[in-house]
Amino acid sequence: QVQLVESGGGLVQAGGSLRLSCAASGRTFSSYAMGWFRQAPEKEREFVAAIWSGGSTYYTDSVKGRFTISRDNAKNTVYLQMNNLKPEDTAAYYCAARLGGGNIQYSTYDYWGQGTQVTVSS
Repeated sequence: QVQLVESGGGLVQAGGSLRLSCAASGRTFSSYAMGWFRQAPEKEREFVAAIWSGGSTYYTDSVKGRFTISRDNAKNTVYLQMNNLKPEDTAAYYCAARLGGGNIQYSTYDYWGQGTQVTVSS
């Protein structure tokens, strides 16, 4: 069982930055691939970024060059550094965990956090 708790969301102006954190419980955090997803009102949940247990990363095209996913296995935490934020990045952001490699399909993840809201004003 893995419990995930996100933090770091907030209100920021376009062009600003935020760093989201996702703290995980459990002793096997390093075995899990971690993903960040987001969901805007009346839209489907969409993939943002994933990091494999070995550190490989993958991003959706719209955030490449602006967002960076990283993990600190000693702290059981995964991060999403978001720079040059745009109004279209406004959404609730969720972290998720799955055994095996990273995946862009949210249905393949086993554990989810409660989400943290990111609002980018123009």
